[in-house]
Amino acid sequence: QVQLVESGGGQVQSGGSLRLSCSGSGFSFRTYMMRWYRQAPGKERELVAGITSNSDRTHYADSVKGRFTISRDNERKTLTLRMNNLKLEDTAIYYCYVYVRGDYWGRGTQVTVFS
Repeated sequence: QVQLVESGGGQVQSGGSLRLSCSGSGFSFRTYMMRWYRQAPGKERELVAGITSNSDRTHYADSVKGRFTISRDNERKTLTLRMNNLKLEDTAIYYCYVYVRGDYWGRGTQVTVFS
């Protein structure tokens, strides 16, 4: 039922920018808080950013504050993460997440930052 599909990952030089998207289906998209997580090889998955259902509040991990911006379009049922001034440490698989009577994850999209 609930499905999340990420897109927009790729390779980018340090200091560059990238925009990730997540398309949601199988649930009332406009009703739920959405989140982005990431996981680097050999490390735990960590919360990157979250946004309320109506976009009235957002939160960010300290490591990305001032560089990343989370947003959503409830009409198009998409979640976006704009990433600026990317660093080598941002290299990871990025996942879209929603709680709808249980945890649901996308399959992830790879972001690789190189010097």
